[in-house]
Amino acid sequence: MGNEDPGTREPITFGTDGWRAPLSTFTSERVRMVGQAVATYLEDRQPGAVAIGYDAREHSRGFAEDLASVLTANGRDVVLSDRDCPTPALAWTVASGDFAGGLVVTASHNPPSYNGVKFVPADGAPAVATVTDELERQLKPPRETGDAPGSHRERDLRGPYIDHVADFLGEEFGIDVALDGLTVAYDAMHGSGRGVTDEVLARAGATVSRRRCERVPDFGGTAPEPTPENASGLVDEVTAGGADIGFVNDGDSDRVGIVTTERGFLDPNVVLALVYDFLLEYGDGDVVRTVPTSSLVDRIAAANGRSVHETAVGFKWVAEAMGDHDVLAGGEESGGYGVTAHLRNKDGVLVALIAAAAHVEQPLDERIDELFDTYGEIRQGRRSVDCPDEEKTAVLDALEGDRPDRLAGTAVEHASGVDGVKLVLEDGTWVLVRPSGTEPKLRIYAEATADARVTELLDAGKAIVDPLVDTQ
Repeated sequence: MGNEDPGTREPITFGTDGWRAPLSTFTSERVRMVGQAVATYLEDRQPGAVAIGYDAREHSRGFAEDLASVLTANGRDVVLSDRDCPTPALAWTVASGDFAGGLVVTASHNPPSYNGVKFVPADGAPAVATVTDELERQLKPPRETGDAPGSHRERDLRGPYIDHVADFLGEEFGIDVALDGLTVAYDAMHGSGRGVTDEVLARAGATVSRRRCERVPDFGGTAPEPTPENASGLVDEVTAGGADIGFVNDGDSDRVGIVTTERGFLDPNVVLALVYDFLLEYGDGDVVRTVPTSSLVDRIAAANGRSVHETAVGFKWVAEAMGDHDVLAGGEESGGYGVTAHLRNKDGVLVALIAAAAHVEQPLDERIDELFDTYGEIRQGRRSVDCPDEEKTAVLDALEGDRPDRLAGTAVEHASGVDGVKLVLEDGTWVLVRPSGTEPKLRIYAEATADARVTELLDAGKAIVDPLVDTQ
């Protein structure tokens, strides 16, 4: 439970990726409380300046200035981005520089009626729960002035980051990124990727067709989330032959969606497999994925003598595993992917460049065909079961305590309790039951090689969950 603002009685809580809230409660006063919590947290822990970035929303720059004023009042030097910038650009700036940490004002893919704040520690990875719990404990009205106020200066955080991304694959993996002759359609969704992702692709030689690459603070009235529905214009352009490949970033560009001429908008699970398989041609290492993410990468890793590290949902857990093991790349089912040698954080800009380089070497649709021929196709589905928040733990405990030996006619080979209860069957298919983090529901996920089998697994999963909910 986060501390409460006495004026609104609304809790300020840091979820899987920072504090987000509707603008009715995301106020300057409360943002300044977050700034004070960060200043207090860093006071005896980490020297150095704090870098601050922000997304393209209408009031994000003003909220970033609120944070800067609180930190300087606490004696901390601040470097403020001179323009809205991608979250990965801010995170890389922090990780590659002499910074105590960073803050970025963004609600990422949430609707324009929301905003948020992420705290990025000095290593550039997402803040783990022990850090955000401490920030919540330190929430209080800000210090207005100090005996030795810190300095406040603006800097271009995009240019050095673009230079780094443009050179990274060649320097780290020896990949010759030459996109000459490639036509790319890029959709910024009016977010912070404009002038960044498209610039990286153009610098590598691609001809870039730009969509929604103007700053529109309300994103045209839609949530800047990279889904097939929200990127329908991009999908139409690429599948009609207007471009060889397409990319779309979310509002702060830490996620990416990929569109091909044959398949349209790619399943994010397939994207992680593509990225990992391509990088294995030039490097070596394990892979990290969240519990609901496809086991296709497990098969790729096993074929290359590498391991898979499974984590709870949330990229902060992926990033933690990337640091704990010899990991080449990591990803999650929602379209966030990271490369350890670059940054232990998700980066939709770099992954777009990786995918473009892979496509030039061999078209992505052909790569996917080969992956499916070698490792089997994947199909996934999801259902929801109503369950009050206060009963979720009891239901999952009951399921864990009385796991079935068979499900949908197949023996259960093993189970995982990393995040909910995951039953892996002898045929390699699986069912996962985990609590929703935003609604009073349990989510049931299933994966198999055919849609009909996915339906069977979801039916079987629901059949064992429903009675447990009813008895609570």
